[in-house]
Order: sequence, then structure tokens, then C-alpha cells
Amino acid sequence: MAEIIEALSELYRGLSETMKTCGFTPVFPAGADKSSAPVTQEGDKYLIAYTGENKALRLEFANERLTVMGAQKEGEILAGDFSEVLKKLFVPGEATEKSMRSDVNEVAEEVLAVFGPKAQKSAKSKLPQPVSKAAAKSGAVSYDPNTLGNRFTSIYKDLREEYKRNCEAYGQFLPEEFFVKHGNAVVLSIIRENNPTKMRQLFNLLNEIYEDGTNETQSLIAVTILGAMENDEQLLANCVDYMCDDMTKPVINVNRYLGSKGGAGAKMKLENPPKYKPKKQKKKSFPGSSLGM
Repeated sequence: MAEIIEALSELYRGLSETMKTCGFTPVFPAGADKSSAPVTQEGDKYLIAYTGENKALRLEFANERLTVMGAQKEGEILAGDFSEVLKKLFVPGEATEKSMRSDVNEVAEEVLAVFGPKAQKSAKSKLPQPVSKAAAKSGAVSYDPNTLGNRFTSIYKDLREEYKRNCEAYGQFLPEEFFVKHGNAVVLSIIRENNPTKMRQLFNLLNEIYEDGTNETQSLIAVTILGAMENDEQLLANCVDYMCDDMTKPVINVNRYLGSKGGAGAKMKLENPPKYKPKKQKKKSFPGSSLGM
């Protein structure tokens, strides 16, 4: 135990400047000596906690593994808000001065990448806010296309940067452009593979968003995304057991239409979404003008 606390204390001291740079201050238990590292113990796990403005960080050690957990959120930060920043092998009994420097540098690099000044500056260009599950289930608001894009790329993380680029380029999320150029390829790949676990994961998301989505969102799923199957009977058969009842008939009808001669024009439009046009600013009327007179 003493060996573990000493190694974590050395890590704590080595990270002090990095934590200050990132706006973190250590969390000390009541009455603790603030000249020592605030190492606490929960069962077999050893912890060092930090807090900052709308963010928090934890260093967790157990079973020869050091895990850095971080959270960024306005308001109260709960245990479920933390996500993994770094996980690495950390063996206090084998630590040397050189290996400890390497460990400090590795942790510092990852913390700076997520919470450093440069990372925080780029994070200020906020992404559009998704609709929460609670709000959608209460009926107060329906899921919009951005919520689908946001949650889709939280699952399929390789597309997260494309989602961010889409939002930043247009100041909003353009769903047709994102899914036609990027998202549909992932969806079709999963449907072709027809792995039950992957199919359930995909359709759990699509079904939930469809059932409590706006008309625009439902059209996005049934037409833009699942219409990309192009009436392929095998792909449609793969999906039938996973689609919710509300979605099944529209998706089959859309695919039949897009696969027909009459649907050729609609298919072309889907494959070539219109270019983004910024909304025109409304002209202001002033007292004394002829408007409204």
C-alpha cells in the first residue's frame, strides 16, 4: 500500500504544472494535509481527484493499471459523466526515475490534448445541442436530425470528426450531406455483414429516433439512410427482424419506389443533395417606411 501511495504521490507532483495549465485543482478530503498528495482509497482502487470549471478529472489505480477519467459538463458532474482519457500499465513496484518521467509525460500529453488551452479554445465552437432522451420520451420535443447524427457518431466514433466538420462548416448539421457521403457506408456495411450484435446496436438507435422523431427525422432514416439499400432484397430481408413496426412498411415502400423507373429521379436527388445555401437575413422595417402603412 505504501509503495502504491508513494508512486501515485510522485505522479501527482510531476503533473502539478499540467493540472494548473488545464485549470484543475486537487480535491482534498476534509482535514487532509494539503502538503501531501490527496490519495484516497475505495476498495481495491486508489484515487486522486481534480476539479475545475465545468470539468473534473480522476486518476484511478487498480490491478497494475492507471486510468485517467475526465468529464466536461455544465452543472453538477456525476459518476456517469466520466469517460476514459487514458488507460496504461502502471506497476509501482517496478517504477524507476526514468519510467516515472515517462509516465508523467504520457499522462500530461493526454490531459493537455483534452483539457489544455488549445483543446478548450477549439471546443468553444459548440456543436448543436442534441435532444435528450427524457425530453423526447416526455413528448415535450421530438428527436431532430442533429440528434441522430450526434448519437450515431457517438457509437461509430470513426465518423465523429466528420460530424464535427459538417457542423463547423455550415454552422448547423446538414444530415443528407453527412449520411450520403459518410454515414450510409457504415450502415450498409453493417447490414451486409448481418452480425446480430451489430444489427441490434444500429437498429436500437434508428428505431428509438424514428419512433420519437420529427417528420424530417423519420424521412432521413427511411429515405436517405435505409433507402440507400436500393431495393436489394437480401439487405431488406436482413433488416426486417430488427426494424420497429412503425418503420418497416415505410422503408420497404421507399426502397420499392427508389428501385422503380419512376423513382430514378428521386434516387438521383438523394445521391446528390443540394448545396447548402445560407438563410437570407430578414430585412428590418423602420418606422416611417411604406411597410404596413
